[in-house]
Amino acid sequence: MTSALPRPPQPTSVPVLRRILLYGAVLAGAIAVVGAVIGGVVAGGSGVVSALIGTLMAVVFMGITAGSILVANRFAGTSAAIGAFFGIVMGGWLVKFVVFLVLMVLLKDQSWIQPVVLFLSIIAGVIGSLLVDVFVLMRSRVPYVSDVTLPPSTSED
Repeated sequence: MTSALPRPPQPTSVPVLRRILLYGAVLAGAIAVVGAVIGGVVAGGSGVVSALIGTLMAVVFMGITAGSILVANRFAGTSAAIGAFFGIVMGGWLVKFVVFLVLMVLLKDQSWIQPVVLFLSIIAGVIGSLLVDVFVLMRSRVPYVSDVTLPPSTSED
């Protein structure tokens, strides 16, 4: 009978990042509804589409950040895996940057896009995701020093 290797303990950041993703999804739903209503009133159908695309972009980019850290946490725990952790996180940020630039170039001159509504939806999503991060982190009860095992005390009394 073979025994499985013991899994390292889950990093304390995992529940925080999961909560950020959950609250971010709720916020995105609210931004999508409000943005679609305002965009529809201001610019008609193109305003609705632009608000939904802008909100989707903000949510996907927020999700890539938290998701890449969650995936990278699976490699955390050993000094040899530090490169994998930072490679995954930095790779996620690079993907976000490239995808954002490609989307902006592709959407720039589309007649069915209302640029102001798209821009304001992206800004609302970015500011909202930052507020979600602050809210979740302020309410989290995570020790200042975590995931550390201290050596046993060697007192000579």
